[in-house]
Amino acid sequence: MIAGVLGFVLTLAPAGSAVSTATATVRITRTAFVPAKVTVKVGDSVKWTNNDTITHQVVANNGAFASPVLGAGKSFTFRFRASGTYYYHDGLHPSLKARVVVTGPPPAVSIGASSPLIVYGQQIVLSGVVSNHLDNEQVTVYQQPYPQGSFSQVTKVVTTSGGAWSLIVKPLLLTSFEAKWRNATSTSVSIQIRPKIGYTHAGRIFYTRATAARDFTGRTVYVQRLSHFGQWVKIRRLKLRANGFRQFRMPHLPRGFSRLRVFMSLNQAGPGYLDGFSPVLRIRR
Repeated sequence: MIAGVLGFVLTLAPAGSAVSTATATVRITRTAFVPAKVTVKVGDSVKWTNNDTITHQVVANNGAFASPVLGAGKSFTFRFRASGTYYYHDGLHPSLKARVVVTGPPPAVSIGASSPLIVYGQQIVLSGVVSNHLDNEQVTVYQQPYPQGSFSQVTKVVTTSGGAWSLIVKPLLLTSFEAKWRNATSTSVSIQIRPKIGYTHAGRIFYTRATAARDFTGRTVYVQRLSHFGQWVKIRRLKLRANGFRQFRMPHLPRGFSRLRVFMSLNQAGPGYLDGFSPVLRIRR
């Protein structure tokens, strides 16, 4: 049993100021990259300019970036989104070598949920931020619904302004979520689910229905009344019929207003769910 997902990203910009960036410059000469080593921060850029009269090409040894062939006076700029040391060479003149050192913390991605507890059928928003605070970064979201033994991929989203990502999901029962970005994995968040309990009436005929990602036929619920002491007191026991539905009449209620609800215990809701209760009906006798 898996969690249903509406797979689109919210374009919500996070609070806070924009992250400042800088650009380092490297000159390409006939015999060298000058300087042969530059140090920048995550999110900064390096601009290479061909100061020679012949063509050159900037190519990272690990394939992280590659410029077009640069004629005299032409430039190429690359923005570094992760820390590390990037060795590169001239694709047309391989003896020309240099490196870029990118400083910053290891990649990290956060995750949070708009609510840790919902009623079956409701949606939540998962959201987080990647540590380089850049847009267009790819984040993969994973889920582990009860009783699945491991996480499985839900979808991939891309970050917006400030490195923020968001995703709307609709878990069907107890489900944990985590996010992965580059080689970083977030902590996990768990969403607990209550069964959806409906409760209404037409005159003296009352109706209730319990809904979740399992059949509640034969399960037990209780009609409860709120006492003058603020406690919910059981006044009727009901066995649900087909599709978790039950029609019934109420026993005699005291004169005046009564506040009633239908309650399902944790044991009756079953594994993967919390206890559930309906909205409160205000009945006058």
